[in-house]
Amino acid sequence: MARIALVSDAWHPQVNGVVRTLTTTVGWLQHLGHVVEVVEPCAYYRVPVPFYPEVALALPRPGRIRQRLLRFRPDHLHIATEGPLGLLARRVALQRGWQFTSSYHTRFPEYLQAYAAVPPRYTYRYLRWFHRPAARVLVATASLANELRQQHGFANPFALWSRGVDTTLFHPRPKPAGPYARPIYLYVGRISVEKGVEDFLRLSLPGTKLLVGDGPARLDWQHRYPDAHFLGYRYGQELAELYAAADVFVFPSRTDTFGNVILEALASGVPVAAYPVTGPRDLITDPRCGAVHEDLATAIHLALQHGEPAACVATAQRYNWHNATLQFLQALVPLHAPPLSPSLIQHPNLGSTNLATD
Repeated sequence: MARIALVSDAWHPQVNGVVRTLTTTVGWLQHLGHVVEVVEPCAYYRVPVPFYPEVALALPRPGRIRQRLLRFRPDHLHIATEGPLGLLARRVALQRGWQFTSSYHTRFPEYLQAYAAVPPRYTYRYLRWFHRPAARVLVATASLANELRQQHGFANPFALWSRGVDTTLFHPRPKPAGPYARPIYLYVGRISVEKGVEDFLRLSLPGTKLLVGDGPARLDWQHRYPDAHFLGYRYGQELAELYAAADVFVFPSRTDTFGNVILEALASGVPVAAYPVTGPRDLITDPRCGAVHEDLATAIHLALQHGEPAACVATAQRYNWHNATLQFLQALVPLHAPPLSPSLIQHPNLGSTNLATD
């Protein structure tokens, strides 16, 4: 079995799709018998991001990361994020002549534009530099790889690393006769500007808007949109019951790279309404599972009209964490492997896109 070092600037107590993906993958790797060393912020001095205080960045001495990786003696190194820990691990790999993989989870250029007015071209220049030495960059969908290559100049080989959903927790349930008028429109995620939540809040819709999660914009939007119900964080069974009680799941983000919550909604038998962007357009390909449209209200109307719980569940069942973890394992490279063939730079290695069997 392999010894895998995974380096991430995103970890608990953060609540987001990146952390959920990484922690679930680590759990599956360990279940399969692999030894995983997670280098994450909790062990080091941290400072909050000025415009995003819920996220803290670790600032360890460079030698500590080098010593930790050398002491662990990994067979494989995966750098999951482009923050300070990722930078230090990248430096160690280059100094030691190690091959490594990286992954692209988050659209930081768009986030920095929304919060700090940083032009995206500067951030994409940094991201191209950061990922350039990686033997492969792991992405959740083929369309994201194409976008990074064609629109943002990435020249790496890419590998597909999809996502999964726990269908034992998220599944259809009877719709309760609760306190909320129907239709119920549900959003689950960060309550923040970059997630496009205000596009959803602005809509005039019959029924009830429920929002699960928290974030820097919550207090302001609770005051400005009193017709919406902000429920804060929910977990486990309580979260699963909220999914199943909804009539439509609304995913207003244009900046996510996948959308794990989309799979949770589909597994709960709930159709999804979203914009036609990377993530939703890869997952919502059957009109019985929801709709993607440049007009979010139209997408919601179509999802209500055509959604079928059985079709939603069937789509979600194609995605599971065991298969996603096998994709992750197949994409890893040995530390001392020769560089991949340059031909792969022009033809990214995405493997099979049949997520039901990979």
